[in-house]
Amino acid sequence: MTILTASCHCGKNAFRIDGDMPAQLTRCTCSFCSKRGALLAYYTPEQFHVTTPAAADAIYRWQTKLVDHHFCPECGVSTFSDSPAFEMDGSWDGSTRRIGINARLLDGFDAAAAPVAVIDGKHLW
Repeated sequence: MTILTASCHCGKNAFRIDGDMPAQLTRCTCSFCSKRGALLAYYTPEQFHVTTPAAADAIYRWQTKLVDHHFCPECGVSTFSDSPAFEMDGSWDGSTRRIGINARLLDGFDAAAAPVAVIDGKHLW
């Protein structure tokens, strides 16, 4: 199994993924995602492991409060989001969650080489 590692700019927030890079990353056009500029890679909660103390983390929630957007309060970098596993039509089964990591934080990541799909979050949610 592949293990991917990542951290924020200052290193106070770090995590690992038990799994491979997805075949395609996601860029969302919703008001929040377009301003933060992350390229998202999605994983199950079981694949995702924070490796630094929880006290180093901060969370931003807006609108429905269903999505936890994590970031480093020290350097300000967006690290990951814990959200419902929404379908492309915006529906959700009410329980399944997913972790969307900021792939730009992955060690050795090359954004220029990553295939990216765009989700029209501006009009979806």
